Amino acid sequence: MLATVIHAARDVRVENRPVPVLRTGHDAVLRVLAACVCGSDLWSYRGVAPTRSPHPIGHELVGVVEELGSEVTSATVGDVVVVPFSLSCGRCQSCRAGFPSACDVVTFFGSTDRDGHPVDGAQGERVRIPLAQHSLFPVGRTEAEVEAAGLLPHLLALSDVMSTGHHAAVSAGVGPGDTVVVVGDGAVGLCAVAAARRLGAERVVAMSRHDDRAALARELGATDVLAERGDEGVAALRALLAGDLADAALECVGTEESMAQALASVRGGGRVGFVGVPHGGPTLPVRQLFGRNITVGGGMAPARTHMATLLDDVLSGALRPGLVFDAEMPLADAAEAYAAMDERRATKVLLRP
Repeated sequence: MLATVIHAARDVRVENRPVPVLRTGHDAVLRVLAACVCGSDLWSYRGVAPTRSPHPIGHELVGVVEELGSEVTSATVGDVVVVPFSLSCGRCQSCRAGFPSACDVVTFFGSTDRDGHPVDGAQGERVRIPLAQHSLFPVGRTEAEVEAAGLLPHLLALSDVMSTGHHAAVSAGVGPGDTVVVVGDGAVGLCAVAAARRLGAERVVAMSRHDDRAALARELGATDVLAERGDEGVAALRALLAGDLADAALECVGTEESMAQALASVRGGGRVGFVGVPHGGPTLPVRQLFGRNITVGGGMAPARTHMATLLDDVLSGALRPGLVFDAEMPLADAAEAYAAMDERRATKVLLRP
């Protein structure tokens, strides 16, 4: 079968690999309907996160169950399922509390499972899923129904970017009447715009310097767009809000600059939800938090938990996070998909096996 393997910075290849098989009674094997390239995959692609040896890549997928281990009862063969980017047991304290991304045995695509078996990347024709009992998320629609309704990209977004954008908004306590600033106009930031509006924010300011992404932010619910950054960004925000700052900011990048922007954009007593994977040394200035009573929350999104909250709105069409996919390519062209996102020719690329 075909699967994407990263060998080094800017060296992504689609290779023939063994077809996955069940290794334990807790596994499932899926036929992949769609996968995609994530902004976090670009950290490895650009060499910011080193690739020490070739390994499968990708962590977002929608698939059809082909085989189930003897211990898996949460799905049946033939079910269409979304799989969250982190795989979890569903039984430990963190999972029971609704934070499966902090599971005691959390497992990631392209790594090894708790039994020492290699785990496939999501960008392949078929994938073995360990910890399948809790990690499979059936959507209650057949493959034909999903395709006919155009649901595939919207379901795929639940596996990571929509759940992550939602986590930023929830962590910042976004609610009815709030004014919210979203720092970052990648797929997660765009989904955070949609999440903030879904939770009742009255005004959502997207910080974007790209016309295409700014337009999409407005389509997803942004009421305003600002291109300025740093002190100029704060001044522009005050000018927009008649001298005020935002109630909440959603940090969706993961750099020192983006965190500083988020913290400077909220009023005294404001809240910041952060979900950007930390790169570039972001730190929290405790004195600033103390002096302005700013609350900061967030981290790695518990996607499996949020998927259950968001599914009905995706199925009804009330929530359309799949709009962040502005390109679709065959899996065989995965290297071009990475290049297109790296060069900002695409916001997010959907891959079809």
